[in-house]
Amino acid sequence: MSNRILRKTRLAERIWEFEVEAPRIAKRAEAGQFVALRSSEVGERVPITISEKDPERGVITLVVQEAGMETQSLGSLKEGEDILDVLGPLGKPTELQAEGTCVCIGGGVGIAILRPIVRALKEKGNRVVTILGARDRSLLILRKELEALSDEVLVCTDNGSEGVHGMVTDVLRQYLDGGGKCDRVFAIGPLRMMWAVGDMTTERGIPCTVSLNPVMLCASGMCGACRVSVGGETLFACVHGPEFEASKVNFAELQARQMMYREAEERILREHATCSLEERHAELPERAAKEIQMISGAAEGEPSKRKIIPKHVPVTILEPKERIKTFDEVSLGYNEEEAIAEANRCIECKNPGCVAGCPVGVNIPAFVSLIAQGKFAEAYQVVCESHMLGAVCGRVCPQETQCEQLCALGKKFDSVCIGRLERFCADWAAAHPEAMARANGHPVVTPEWWSKVAVIGSGPAGLCCAADLAKAGVKVTIFEALHRPGGVLAYGIPEFRLPRGVVDREVQRVKDLGVDIELNVIVGRTVTLDELFESGYKAVFVGSGAGLPTFLNIPGENLKGVFSANEFLTRVNLMRARLFPFYHTPIYVGDVTFVFGAGNTAMDAVRCALRLGSRDARILYRRSREEAPARHEELEHAEEEGVRFEFLVAPTRFIGNDDGWVTGVEIQRMELGEPDASGRRRPVPIGGSEEIWPCDCAIVAVGQSPNPTIPQTTPGLETGRRGVIVVDKETLATSIPGIYSGGDAVSGGTTVIEAAGHGRKAARSILRYLCSLPGVAPPHVLARVEALEAAAAGGGTAE
Repeated sequence: MSNRILRKTRLAERIWEFEVEAPRIAKRAEAGQFVALRSSEVGERVPITISEKDPERGVITLVVQEAGMETQSLGSLKEGEDILDVLGPLGKPTELQAEGTCVCIGGGVGIAILRPIVRALKEKGNRVVTILGARDRSLLILRKELEALSDEVLVCTDNGSEGVHGMVTDVLRQYLDGGGKCDRVFAIGPLRMMWAVGDMTTERGIPCTVSLNPVMLCASGMCGACRVSVGGETLFACVHGPEFEASKVNFAELQARQMMYREAEERILREHATCSLEERHAELPERAAKEIQMISGAAEGEPSKRKIIPKHVPVTILEPKERIKTFDEVSLGYNEEEAIAEANRCIECKNPGCVAGCPVGVNIPAFVSLIAQGKFAEAYQVVCESHMLGAVCGRVCPQETQCEQLCALGKKFDSVCIGRLERFCADWAAAHPEAMARANGHPVVTPEWWSKVAVIGSGPAGLCCAADLAKAGVKVTIFEALHRPGGVLAYGIPEFRLPRGVVDREVQRVKDLGVDIELNVIVGRTVTLDELFESGYKAVFVGSGAGLPTFLNIPGENLKGVFSANEFLTRVNLMRARLFPFYHTPIYVGDVTFVFGAGNTAMDAVRCALRLGSRDARILYRRSREEAPARHEELEHAEEEGVRFEFLVAPTRFIGNDDGWVTGVEIQRMELGEPDASGRRRPVPIGGSEEIWPCDCAIVAVGQSPNPTIPQTTPGLETGRRGVIVVDKETLATSIPGIYSGGDAVSGGTTVIEAAGHGRKAARSILRYLCSLPGVAPPHVLARVEALEAAAAGGGTAE
């Protein structure tokens, strides 16, 4: 999609109205919904409410006020140029019905958002009184347009230059005290204005809807940055909002959170007040410049300095004192000699348990034997017969609890390092394009595709499902909500564990099979599953991941400086906030940072905090080290880098100062009781053991659940506990024929290789389903399915 700016009009100083080409969004957008925009590769995703839409022309109208770095960049775009990313429509539409008389209040740029709401209220038969407010008459926008839609328009300005001299609350009070009828109020504008209107309407018992625009990051529900307290419950504005009942909103808490990054942005804007975007980029430090070049494919990063640290199986890694200064990859893997030496440790046992321990059944003895012989290209081909993500899985999968745990050699000695060997052959193939091309294979049917399948999500499950379908001659389109493919591989895992170039490389391999990837598409909002079927897709795989962060649900959790791990890691990894201000997304890291949880995500977060400047970065976990779910390697690397671990403690409340910043946490000591459903001993609080520990940053890494958008917009799609999609365990079929699902969307949390296995299993089921449809599949497809099933069972190759 071009996202072309068809028209740009100056409404007031630093306020612009854009007409933007966005056919899908124009078709589905309703009053109250918004889009997330990004101006350039260094841009931040900012929410802008849709002011108007024209489905016939495929155009939406947006009003942008230049305030922060990214809105200034958006304001600098010209007619005929493209906005890099336009994601939407997002949020729930305004709930409109016949109320009687509605008072619609708009302040500043919020006036633009009133236009579709006023129109829709009139269409429902309501009488509409509109109140417009601005600091000065020059900032009163769209007055004539709203006068044409409303029954009555009242105006005020802070300085008295137009209309009533005062605030919108003064006009509302005069209207109500004068006997004006009002059955409901809609208020949109600056937070203080909506807060004041909410207080007044609550006192008078008038229902009031406000449209909140908190700090956002992903705008899809994945990160939790836009959380607000509504009726004592933590909700996400981009999923549950943006509109809420004013009487239930904790405005004081929201206002404090809105200011979290304001000081940093204002400082940067002052320093660069006279600089153009191009001049600002010219000041990039060398490392940041390289990263921008890598995004555009213009250059490769320099290899990290190699420093050998003796381990049980020697591997090249960076020294801890050096690596905490950089996001360069910590473990650099084997070279050819090391790989051959390690592969030669394999005893080639008759009943290899390692294969049974692999979720996708990689023929481990075969590829290890080939590495031992120096046949690296052939080894990589064996890996690719089972999945497409060797370079990724070799780095981040917990082999020590899967394949390596069942290595026969490990019964008396040290297991063969299967993961490191898998990574080696994948990296070797990447450095030898002819080997990569040979392993990639070709679609069975070219150039004619015999069917179409949609894959939702470009994480490991979606990529592997798409690859198998494409090889069977199916035309696959992957729909990704973010502006970069890879799912959790792109937003969740830091580069010191999984370099960005590795993810890009694996994604490109899937694209080389003929798979299309459409970015900035939220299925359920931009397009529904029903619409995908209507447009010719015969089946759908939902691999949308587990993108809704879980919080602790304790007092003070919405203080400034308290983050979900999803938000923190997304800022670091996807949005490159560690390079702020050269990238527009800011980040905050405290001098003392506490991370709650002890999984891999918690380790990623605390190690990032160290690299970003935290003097004291700690893991706080309610169980002991033995129960920690993180990989042993990640725990060891964190300890080597200086992370402190506090076991058998749990938070009971966060403590903040008068400015709304977290200053500490009350913790309670725990002891371990009997095992719970997970098999781990249950933590039991010790009465009277509470203590207050100072901190100025807290990151919650205690899990996540599936995003509810697809189930909410797909009638008949069955969900289970915590919102996971219910599937048949053997086929991964959902309750709706033709729809399959896998990965975190059905499990709530799984490893990369397990998600890849789900994707491959779903591909086989989808192919069988397509074969059952009259006149869809050509005769050879059934043979292809049987080959895939044989490969999955370890009985042959799928190539």
